[in-house]
Amino acid sequence: MVYAADWSSCLVDGAATFKCLEPIFENVVQAITALVGVVLFVMLVVGGFNFLVSGGDQKKLEKARGTLSAAITGLVIIIVAYLILKTITALTGVDVTQFTVPE
Repeated sequence: MVYAADWSSCLVDGAATFKCLEPIFENVVQAITALVGVVLFVMLVVGGFNFLVSGGDQKKLEKARGTLSAAITGLVIIIVAYLILKTITALTGVDVTQFTVPE
């Protein structure tokens, strides 16, 4: 797994070019993906914990269900978005998950 994109191809005589947008975009997408995964995990844990400690209180139970529903809805949206990108790639042959600046 690559944690930081290579910057050497975007420099010309020590000056940054538009090719520098590629590694920046790649790093931002990786950071957002990691953040979304952490938020999803935390929401599932908090929702599950609140569900377990609700003690039969309907108000707490509904709040826990809402948290779990939001987390699962977010997970479904992420999976559907990924599948849409992969379908576009399969149908067109263009890898839409790779950001490249034409030279």
